Amino acid sequence: MIGIGTIINALAIGGGAVIGLLIKNGIPERIKTTIMQAIGLAVFVIGLSGSLKEIFQVAAGGYLETRFTILMIICLVLGGIIGELLRIEERLANLGDWLQKRFSRQDGDLVRGFVTASLVYCVGAMAVVGALEDGLTGNINILLSKSLLDGITAVVFGASLGAGVALSALPVLLYQGAITLLAGTVKTLLTATVISQTSLLGGVLIMSIGLNLLEITEIKIGNLLPAIFLPVLIDLLRLILPVF
Repeated sequence: MIGIGTIINALAIGGGAVIGLLIKNGIPERIKTTIMQAIGLAVFVIGLSGSLKEIFQVAAGGYLETRFTILMIICLVLGGIIGELLRIEERLANLGDWLQKRFSRQDGDLVRGFVTASLVYCVGAMAVVGALEDGLTGNINILLSKSLLDGITAVVFGASLGAGVALSALPVLLYQGAITLLAGTVKTLLTATVISQTSLLGGVLIMSIGLNLLEITEIKIGNLLPAIFLPVLIDLLRLILPVF
């Protein structure tokens, strides 16, 4: 069912927040570190498997051949340039800082917990890529991994920021759900090739998230987000300009 990944994600946040409210003292730091490393490995493997599935195909002779490699490089480079010019990563960070300052003036932990958690769960590449993948292909593996991450974070936030964290499940449901529904609507207009190319680029970005979670790299994934949409643009240009 389309959107089930986002529903699971929202439930994980709500459930994690409730657990955090109950245990109060949160998760010991050493256990939290190990869990985050384990999830980072899992996220990397999911991204890797998704990329390999799209980039390799069985040729007529029964051997493997690669596809979309040049397009992948072009989309990542152009997408990165667009993202840097638009300063997507920086603007997302600034938005988060502004919202936190704006609402930190308000009394009570409810609003503070709600805003902080909502930003963490919504402002990121995993929310966009996972919701797109759900809508375009029905694959919810990325959102399942995000659910584990968000659920664990919700336990920590719930213990320190209070009940407002549980309410952040609502904007996640609306935000990711809207992306999934939009992707599910437009996929009928896209060719199977374009969907595969989009999934390939999404897998590469998910691999990057895994590497960042493992603290191996500090890739500005937000600035690479435009790359996901470039296969659609290229396909449109091919229709408009047959020589393209």
